Amino acid sequence: MIFKRKSFHLFRDRAGDLIEEQICRLENFISQVKPLDPEIKTEIRIVSESETSCKRGAQYCILFYSEKKKGYLRNIGYIGEQIELYLASENVGSLWFGIGKTEQKQINGLDYVIMIAIASMPREKFRKDMFKAKRKPLAEVWKGDDLGVADIVRFAPSACNTQPWYTENEGNRLKVYRYKKTGKRGIMPADMVAYYNRIDIGIYLFLLEVCLKHQNIMYDRQLFDDETDDQEFSISAQYVLRR
Repeated sequence: MIFKRKSFHLFRDRAGDLIEEQICRLENFISQVKPLDPEIKTEIRIVSESETSCKRGAQYCILFYSEKKKGYLRNIGYIGEQIELYLASENVGSLWFGIGKTEQKQINGLDYVIMIAIASMPREKFRKDMFKAKRKPLAEVWKGDDLGVADIVRFAPSACNTQPWYTENEGNRLKVYRYKKTGKRGIMPADMVAYYNRIDIGIYLFLLEVCLKHQNIMYDRQLFDDETDDQEFSISAQYVLRR
């Protein structure tokens, strides 16, 4: 599904509405997703697009709520990408809609974080050739042996396609950094760059782990706080490889 998924910025030519059975399967999948940090409380709700500020032609929006602990944004990205890949397997188009708003700012004491807009889309609307997508050259996002995974994981989605990740392979360990290009943010408000890019790192970590497992590379994962924004490279995670 990494090769198939794409961001639907507009949901044109929808393939009808999602039926109750599909929503039940989605809710069941959501109940089984694995968090990056199980100590962070989260809740996920599926609501009609009309109950949000999203006006992209979606049928529903998946709303993510979390307690605000260290790493909570990264955790939401990790959870949400599992759901996005599942949606692709069901021919349900998706869009991480960062600027989306909802009147439900809190649920059970948990704060709203972000939403994913969704709608059933024809199979032919999904990505046919992932490698045509615009991404940074491999040398800009990965250092060292690529392990057969680097050229795949670099196609992870990110806010405004900022691709804020950099991975160093030191032989027996991978160090994943959140990379912040000084003075460069695209169309994002300056005060929101770090917010969205921390979610992006969670997305990247999940895809990295999928790729490592596909290559039968086992690992022990260590997470870092990644709470500072005063440096170009901020370490987010380390994977000690067991081979």
